[in-house]
Amino acid sequence: MADLYSTLGVARGADEAEIKKAYRKLAKELHPDRNKDNPQAAERFSSVARAYDILTDKDKRARYDRGEIDEDGNPRMPFGFGGGAGPGAGGFRRGSNGPDFDFGQSGAGEAPDLSDLFEGLFTGARGRSGGFGGFGGGRRSAPKGGDVAYRLEVPFTDAAQLKEQRVILKGGKTLDIKLPKGVEDGTKIRLAGQGEPGPGGNGDAIVTIQVQPHRFFRRDGDHIRLDLPIALDEAVLGAKVKVPTVDGAVMLSVAPGSTSGRTLRLKGKGFTGKNGQRGDQLVTLMVEIPKEDEALKAFVENWDGKGRSNPRSGLGV
Repeated sequence: MADLYSTLGVARGADEAEIKKAYRKLAKELHPDRNKDNPQAAERFSSVARAYDILTDKDKRARYDRGEIDEDGNPRMPFGFGGGAGPGAGGFRRGSNGPDFDFGQSGAGEAPDLSDLFEGLFTGARGRSGGFGGFGGGRRSAPKGGDVAYRLEVPFTDAAQLKEQRVILKGGKTLDIKLPKGVEDGTKIRLAGQGEPGPGGNGDAIVTIQVQPHRFFRRDGDHIRLDLPIALDEAVLGAKVKVPTVDGAVMLSVAPGSTSGRTLRLKGKGFTGKNGQRGDQLVTLMVEIPKEDEALKAFVENWDGKGRSNPRSGLGV
């Protein structure tokens, strides 16, 4: 399997910005939607996503650089076991890590007795059955296949409404998944049995959610914030105005004499929290003063109340 840095085409010392830039470029080129007749592109897309998931996780990247986990994020076998014996070798050969144990042949084609070696390495090496109890005391179950990492971009409004999302898995298989309550940027969803095949069954698919930013909504915990422009006459006289929400437009009452910065609340128009309750939408009014309006200028210049109050008095100035 290719080195994760080579998979993304970056140097080992690359910083997070370089890794993200390389990932975005490759993900765009290799996305299955753009390569429907190219299964190799889907495989590379999966490898690129897996490499990105590990190298952008500080802990996983450090463990990978130390050789503690492999390119799938799975722990490497101690002492390199599992690497297989080389041609003509009579025992255990070194894998990608660990020392080289090559015991050669013991007698005429007999395998050497390794019990003394393991008794020296592991406490309680012999179990009650006479086997190597230090390895778990019984027969170890066959290992499952490796997990496969995916990254799924979810529109802001879909995340707020918990809309089902379609995931394209390695090989082109598609699945519709439900977003969990409390979903946020970085939430991981495990799809059991959708990973790599193995002797003990398939591994899992790990889908990391990336909530896309919105052009005017902002998330604040389970609440959604919106700056709403209103006209001067709407602020002075009051009005009913149309307001966008993630569930569609609604009407909002603006009280007479409203000023910029006043925040109104639309109940239940936010994100669904882990407790199942939806947050609110917080609407901050922004009064817009028209430019080059001669009638308005003339009115203010001749206004009776001009200069009667100091709106900055609360600031001590």
